[in-house]
Amino acid sequence: MKKAGSFIWDILKVVIVALIITMVVRTYLFAAVKVDGDSMDPTLYSGEYLFINKLKTADRFDIVVFPAPDNESAEYIKRVIGLPGDKLEYKDDTLYINGKKYEEPYLDEFKKQESSALTPNFVIEKIPEGKYFLMGDNRRVSNDSRYFGAVNESTIDGVVIKWGKKNL
Repeated sequence: MKKAGSFIWDILKVVIVALIITMVVRTYLFAAVKVDGDSMDPTLYSGEYLFINKLKTADRFDIVVFPAPDNESAEYIKRVIGLPGDKLEYKDDTLYINGKKYEEPYLDEFKKQESSALTPNFVIEKIPEGKYFLMGDNRRVSNDSRYFGAVNESTIDGVVIKWGKKNL
């Protein structure tokens, strides 16, 4: 009887250690998220599962996950367009950051399908320190920083990990 109890205790210790390791990894290192909605089409599709790196600092054009500023029970997945201190301008469906023109190849598929501008003209004079300007790739349906403003860097949960053939 003592051997059976010892065996059960040994298994229980392994299970507890595995759960602790899983919780630490999930909380501080990596997490799985599910895409819900069309705002990142055609780069990401609703129902797709992704992993995020919680340690990486977001950089320009990374895709990030963060709590929705306008819906406390949701998370958003958007692309980093502007960094702290940047001046952003969209003019004639072209992105300019600090006066320099930038290509956005992830929008090419939508731009081929549309006869009018995908991204309406706008100017952001300066993104505040500690904030990021985030936009969805499906600009016509994306609820993003154009509507709720720049997002605090501290609220970004993680950066989407790239894999496969897709151009994230």
